[in-house]
Amino acid sequence: MIKLHDIADGVKNRNIRALAKAITLIESRNLDHSLAATALLDELLPDSGSAIRIGISGVPGAGKSTFIEALGLHLIRQGHRVAVLAVDPTSQLSGGSILGDKTRMEELSREANAFIRPSPSGDTLGGVARKTRETMLLCEAAGYDVVIVETVGVGQSEITVASMVDFFLLLQISGAGDELQGIKKGVMEIADAILVNKADGDNLQRAELARQQYLNALHLFKPKSRNWQVPALLCSALKNQGIAEAWETVLAFRTAMAASGEFEQKRRLQASDWMWTLVMADLKDLFLRDRQVEALLESVQDAVAQGITTPGAASRRLLDAFKRGH
Repeated sequence: MIKLHDIADGVKNRNIRALAKAITLIESRNLDHSLAATALLDELLPDSGSAIRIGISGVPGAGKSTFIEALGLHLIRQGHRVAVLAVDPTSQLSGGSILGDKTRMEELSREANAFIRPSPSGDTLGGVARKTRETMLLCEAAGYDVVIVETVGVGQSEITVASMVDFFLLLQISGAGDELQGIKKGVMEIADAILVNKADGDNLQRAELARQQYLNALHLFKPKSRNWQVPALLCSALKNQGIAEAWETVLAFRTAMAASGEFEQKRRLQASDWMWTLVMADLKDLFLRDRQVEALLESVQDAVAQGITTPGAASRRLLDAFKRGH
């Protein structure tokens, strides 16, 4: 028997074992556990929402883990409690780099006021995002006032993470040749700040050149907000340089957004969008589990693949079957 009230009390009292139990419940595929997780989240929701949520992405080799550890340690020294979560839909294929982050972030993981959680491996992006969003709320209820969400996958995962955080940071490095090569326009458009890492030693001049190029590129995009100019900054996570400035940028962003009312508006829109995302995901699940649909699905798919029927006709046939069952 799951004692939800005891788990909720434990989370609110900052008990790590209770938080781990709550997250395990959320990650479970068991239907009973899913219902219990929903009830638990409802109970803890009033205690969530006060953290600043930061999304961090970057090209492979940009030093995300080193940067997150440096930022996390800086924040803990200032009295903050930091949770680090990951969105990694590719972990089953790649072995999952976030699973190594707990060992790479050795110093941070030893801190009593830090919590590092890998994403559930081998799930779809939607499934991982769902677990990450809900885990974020649990961490906030457990008193973590800074939640960092790292994207390990590429492409759509950046957009997904940007839709669940307050501030989205794009970590970059200088390279040989075109600094903008390999950076997607879509990712540039969702960034609230760009940070060029590894700006030290012989690389400092190249990093400054890259920063200027990113700054020039930002002028080509329509600003996300008239109350915020997206900056391009330098840092060296390894040398612990520029970390305080990066955090000050996050705070300046929050102040500007809060003053204009955009901060709360964005959170309300995110909550509403997330509700509809869940509705659509649950409807799809309900549809595919329907006996009438299951009985037809394989033959209808084959007919579409072989050009015997059109996708439109196949869709109507499956929907008609679903309606008959309800």
